[in-house]
Amino acid sequence: MAIFPTDDGEQDLFISRSDPLVPLGTHSFFSFELEGKVWPSVEHYFQGMKFTDDARQEQVRAAASPQQARKLGRKRHKSFRKDWKQVRETVMTRGVYTRCRTHPELTEELLATGDQKIVENSNFDYFWGCGRDRRGDNRYGKVLMNVRAKLQEERASS
Repeated sequence: MAIFPTDDGEQDLFISRSDPLVPLGTHSFFSFELEGKVWPSVEHYFQGMKFTDDARQEQVRAAASPQQARKLGRKRHKSFRKDWKQVRETVMTRGVYTRCRTHPELTEELLATGDQKIVENSNFDYFWGCGRDRRGDNRYGKVLMNVRAKLQEERASS
């Protein structure tokens, strides 16, 4: 993770979604239970949820690494969800939120970012990341900030 000043004087937190050493990334090994299964990482869960076929989901879930799960999830298969573009952010949010609720240290790490803007630092991904020109949608950063807001709400009400 790195903090960089922006043009408006704020400091954004840049993270890598695919670095297994970044605890808030999707490739870090913090397992959690969701959909009746234990998923080794958010990446395993996200890629597995692309398919309606239990056998295909299980193949992705059992992948040896998040990179392998991603590779399996990118292969189009007859059981690939037709509504994937509509549900992918919800799936990612559920995975990130459940992992944080399972691992309190991740909740603390995310809450420690305060109200900083979180940016997924990807030169090539303009949907989940900021893209090379920093004009990408940064959907993963937004997922993290939304989960952070939910965790802050829960903490304030308890």
